[in-house]
Amino acid sequence: MKFISNHFYIFLSILFAVTSQLIIKWKMSAFEFNDYVTMQDKITLALSMLANPYIVLSLVLTLFSGLSWMIAMTKFEISYAYPFTVLSLVFVTIFSVQIFGETVSFARILGILLVIFGIFIISQST
Repeated sequence: MKFISNHFYIFLSILFAVTSQLIIKWKMSAFEFNDYVTMQDKITLALSMLANPYIVLSLVLTLFSGLSWMIAMTKFEISYAYPFTVLSLVFVTIFSVQIFGETVSFARILGILLVIFGIFIISQST
C-alpha cells in the first residue's frame, strides 16, 4: 500500500502536467503563429492568452504538478522518480491522437514502447 501511496504523487504530477499541455494545445490551436509577423505581435498574442481562463487553468495545473513533484521528492531518490516523468510523453501522444487527430508513426510507437519498457526496468531497481 505504501508503494501505491508514494507513487501517487509522481503520477499526480504527471496527470497535472499532461492535462495542462493538452489544454494549451487545445486553446492555441485556434491561432496560426505565422500570421503574427513581428516579434511584438507574437509576444502580444502570448500575453493576451494569459486572460484566457483555460490558459490560466493550465498554469494552475502546472503549479499543482510542481507541488506534487515536490512531495514526491520527499519519498524517492530523483534518479528513480525522474524517469517516470517521461510517461507524460506517452500520455500526451495517446491523447493528442484521440483528441486532436494527430498521426503517429511506427517509429514513434516503437519509441514509446521502449520508454515504457525502460520505466518498467527502472521501477524494478529498488
